[in-house]
Amino acid sequence: MSQAGSKGTGARTRARELLVQALYQKQIADHSLAELSQQFHDQPAYQRVDQEFFDEQLAAICDQQQALQASIDDYIDRPLEQLDPVELAVLLIGIYELQSRIDVPFKVVINECVNLARRFGSIEGHKYINACLDVAARSIRKSEARADNGE
Repeated sequence: MSQAGSKGTGARTRARELLVQALYQKQIADHSLAELSQQFHDQPAYQRVDQEFFDEQLAAICDQQQALQASIDDYIDRPLEQLDPVELAVLLIGIYELQSRIDVPFKVVINECVNLARRFGSIEGHKYINACLDVAARSIRKSEARADNGE
């Protein structure tokens, strides 16, 4: 794997940024995983991301989208259909990582998602993402959250 695609905090952050764009596009244009993969692999930005992380997350989130949305529904205060497409994309990433990527500490998941919402979402959207994922993290990763609180 090339240096540009090597693992690292910056490369993973850039992979998540590309994931938000891909998941947003999936919602708006209803593209398949194959279409999204091809389109994003062809972008110059793909050369600067953790490609393995991007590919694995995109495939898993697309495959599990219905179940992930059902989980998101447990942590939000409005109907799923009322979420902004960017907020939904960020929450899909966050809930997926909280459930399936236990190698990523929950605080990192929340921080990365808040930053994604700041970059791509509405002015106050990051606060909503923070609140939803904080509640989700305390539920999904109970022992990690308790240990973080010194319990």
